[in-house]
Parts: sequence; C-alpha cells; structure tokens
Amino acid sequence: MKVFVAGATGVLGRATVPRLVASGHAVRGTARSLEKAAQLRAQGAEPLTVDLFDPAAVRAAVDGCQGVIHMATHIPPLTKAWKGDAWATNDRLRREGTRILADASRDAGVEVLVKEAVSFFYEDGGDQWIDEDWPIERQPFSAASLDAEDTTSAFTGEDRRGVVLRFGLFYSHDGRSLEESLKTARLGLGPMVGASDGHRASIHVDDAATAVVAALDAPAGAYNVADDPITNSEWNAAFASAFGFKKLRATPGPLMKLGGRKLSVLGASRRIDSTRFRQATGWSPAYPDATVGLPAVAAAHQAVSA
Repeated sequence: MKVFVAGATGVLGRATVPRLVASGHAVRGTARSLEKAAQLRAQGAEPLTVDLFDPAAVRAAVDGCQGVIHMATHIPPLTKAWKGDAWATNDRLRREGTRILADASRDAGVEVLVKEAVSFFYEDGGDQWIDEDWPIERQPFSAASLDAEDTTSAFTGEDRRGVVLRFGLFYSHDGRSLEESLKTARLGLGPMVGASDGHRASIHVDDAATAVVAALDAPAGAYNVADDPITNSEWNAAFASAFGFKKLRATPGPLMKLGGRKLSVLGASRRIDSTRFRQATGWSPAYPDATVGLPAVAAAHQAVSA
C-alpha cells in the first residue's frame, strides 16, 4: 500500500515510518526541514514539504495513496500547557487539518484514513474497565480532538474506512515529555498526576507505532490502544526505580487545582480496555505495562546520553 503520513518526523512518526516500510508499504511523509527530510530518506520514505492547511497541497500529497495516517500534532511544553492559546495550533491541526486531509483523501480515492487520538476524554471510571462505549466528557479542552474523531468517522463509506486510535499516554526515551518528567522527579514529584489509586493507561511509543501499522487493515471505527493500566502510584514507583530516584510523591491537591481543567482531565482514573483493537487486528504490545517498558526507556535514554 502507498501511504501518506502527516507528522512523519514527530516522536510517534519516527517510530512508525520504519515499521511501515518494513511491512512493505511505500511511504511518503511530511518533513519541515532538510534534516527531517534526510531522516525520512534514511528510513526508506519519501519526504514531502506540505502545508497541511493548504487543501491543494494536501490533495497533491495524497494522490495515488491507498492509506493516509494523520498524527501531526503541536503539543506545547509543560511550562506553557496551562495557557489556552498554547494549544491553538494543535487544535487547528486536529480540527481543520483533519478535515482537509479527509476531503483530499476522499477525492483521491484513499481507502483508509487513520487518525491518532487520545483516551483522556472518557469520564472518570474509577476501578471499572473502560471500553469504547464508555461516556465521553465533552468540554472545551476536548472539543478539537473530538471534532477530529467525528471527521475521521464520517470518512467511512463507499469502500472507505475511517479508523480512530485512542492511545494511552505515550512514553519513550526520545520525547520531550521524558525530559519534563525527569525535571518533575528531581523536585520529588511523580510524573503521573491524580489520586495514587487512580488508573493510568499508557503506551510505549514503539507499541503505538506497531498499532498504527496494524490499523491500516482494521475495520472502520474508534479503538482504545493502550498497555495494561496500572495505578498512578505504581507508575510513579516504576519511573523512580527505572531512573534511580527515591520514592516520588503524588501531585499535591493545591497544584492540581492550580493546573485547572486541563490537569484535572489528565488526572482522572481511566482503566482503559483495548480488547476490541487487539481482537480486530491481532495487535499486542511488546511492553505489557509501564513496569516493563520504563526500564527499557531508561536504558535507551542512558545509552543516548552517554
């Protein structure tokens, strides 16, 4: 299959592109610099410079493709994430960018559109398992992401499939979020926010990448894609052990309140069930949960830093 990848050089893209190529797909992806273009060529993909908000440019980029994968994001750094306007570009990529890609893909005869999404907008489930039918909390912070899901779902029809992947929290050795978590840990705080007994669904980026590849053959629909959830206290303890910290404290209540609605959304308990995707595709994570994945991340981080 010929596949166009928006967001091909981001953290998830870096892991996904070589796996797509290894699976026999012909890949073209977005690159915003000569360095990023060289990275894609080294991975066996064709780099393209594309303005994702330009319908004509996007239509040309997806021409001849059978699959399109949209995982372009613009997540602000932790120090700015509490500001509403810091999310403007990311929201635009989700809302306007998804619509432009869907329209171009429909016009070009693309068979499958895969959209990266998150599992952070389900209502708090406490100890209960959350499948794709669990109620979603619709509020301003989730609006752009849910609009993108709706646009992807509407792509389905006339031999077309729209596939939404609601991922758990990404972690990897080469993401900005790791450096942010290490800074937080040096202050004695664990990277996971919320109640210590709240459930946290996460996913190693390498496992997210194999899920994206599997999604090209998945039936249309929205799917949870995460490892086996563990509690926030277990996640923080695993992080401390992997990176050599003493016991890390939970995020204090006043700090949670200071973070506002965005932090409270991330702090809810969500015991995500990914059975539907596993059964539909045969996918399973190489790292069953963060207690296994974090030591691998720490080893890779240490090797890069050495």
